[in-house]
Amino acid sequence: MSLPAEDDLRRERARFLDTIESLTDAEFEGARTLCAGWAPRDILAHVMGTDRLADYLAGGLRIDRVNSAQVRKGRGSSRAQLTAAGRRWARHPSLFGRCAAAFLLGDIAVHHQDVLRGLGRGRRLPRAVERAVYQEGVLLSLEHNRRLTRYRVVPTTAGVPALGRGPEVRGTAEALGLWLGGRDVVAGELQFAGTRGRLSDGQDRSGPATATI
Repeated sequence: MSLPAEDDLRRERARFLDTIESLTDAEFEGARTLCAGWAPRDILAHVMGTDRLADYLAGGLRIDRVNSAQVRKGRGSSRAQLTAAGRRWARHPSLFGRCAAAFLLGDIAVHHQDVLRGLGRGRRLPRAVERAVYQEGVLLSLEHNRRLTRYRVVPTTAGVPALGRGPEVRGTAEALGLWLGGRDVVAGELQFAGTRGRLSDGQDRSGPATATI
């Protein structure tokens, strides 16, 4: 029996592995992504680690520290080893991964966009995936940059609710989710109240242009 969002999670993980396997060796090892300091191989190592709840419990729930440790460990594996492990991870989520599928869908969806956008690539996101990117951005914003306490984000994507308070920021659910999550490189795709789709000098510039979340 599939748990809520489990099938969507499996499909998005498989699509992410398709992207990873489409990269050249040079891109896999060193292409720019929207995660500062992380190449595609590092993102793959990180997202596979999200299935291992024990890693986070052993690390005292210090999420950034555990993520960094997972990436360092992944750098000791070859591309073939990482991608083979990735295919198993995509097909067979752990029990924690299955139970937390609705949450982990947003994580893998955002990181998939980190890789694609870093390479200058795009794709048409499935509806559930675009909503998951937005929801993940909301969670990351509440934890890190608190943009929802200073802006009201208004998705132009049908069926996705507006949230927050303050001057309006409009855009697709995907672009808003990435921006809320600290990926400021997408700001040019958004419409900020009183501006022409970009941040003005007096508006918020909190958070780095790239993120490592």
